[in-house]
Amino acid sequence: MIDFKNASFIKLRLVDNNAFSTHINQLLITGEKILETYQSIRDGVVFTDKRIIAINVQGITGKKKDFTSLPYSKIQAYSVETAGTLDLDSELELWFSGLGKVKFEFVGNANVSEICRFISESVL
Repeated sequence: MIDFKNASFIKLRLVDNNAFSTHINQLLITGEKILETYQSIRDGVVFTDKRIIAINVQGITGKKKDFTSLPYSKIQAYSVETAGTLDLDSELELWFSGLGKVKFEFVGNANVSEICRFISESVL
């Protein structure tokens, strides 16, 4: 599993939903839909209508990958910092039952407020 205590997903940018679909389609349950996909240099985060799937690409070749499923039902709280005029980055911190804090940092046109709205609809 990804060590969320010692690393955050840094500078995620919005990419096409097909960027990781070949890797995670086998993990999706019947009817589960990909909502948004974000990628850093090699790693990725996929938001579905049921959970967040964090993808940690390992090794020199990148063939080895670690997938961590973070179900919305285990979120206890979240904090969002939206982009400003000079600081264009956004941050999303989530607290999961039994796991602790997970932090995602986004750049550019990430719609973190929309992600938070969807998370709220899923857990409240």
